[in-house]
Amino acid sequence: MVYEYFMGLALEQAQKAYDKGEFPVGCVIALEGRVIASGARQGTTLDRAFFSEIDHAEIRALKNLETINTQFEPEKSVLFSTMEPCLMCLGAIILAGIKTIVYAYEDPMGGGTKCDLKKLPLLYKNCKIDIIPGVLRQKSLDLFYNFFNKETNLYWKNSYLEAYTLEQKRERKSK
Repeated sequence: MVYEYFMGLALEQAQKAYDKGEFPVGCVIALEGRVIASGARQGTTLDRAFFSEIDHAEIRALKNLETINTQFEPEKSVLFSTMEPCLMCLGAIILAGIKTIVYAYEDPMGGGTKCDLKKLPLLYKNCKIDIIPGVLRQKSLDLFYNFFNKETNLYWKNSYLEAYTLEQKRERKSK
């Protein structure tokens, strides 16, 4: 299916982030069957004075839209992320006009897609956005599990997200 193909490309971005020691989130934006922008998480390695909470994969992909040589048609575009977008990213996606978000792994600690947009101001209340969760979830879960099991990775160490991820993997193994 098309969703799995593009999520596979987002997972490649996540793997690149992981290989650099970053939190393994990747994102691609597709328009009419081709990738027009991509991004990977940055700012989560120990060689920094602090962890960046702005360099999310979705934000980086949205920023990369500025460099495309084609007409961006947000209502026809689909954003694929290996992790459920947070509130910041969800707001940016909505403001960009993208109407479909596909993600692999849920974020029980900071995911924003389950927010009741009807309780927000008109800009968000009136947006019609489709959310498709769980596409290639296991592959994304595997990356997060590997990340949290590396002693050198301290980003979100001892967090609810880490505990949840490790538990998800244990449950999967026991089945």
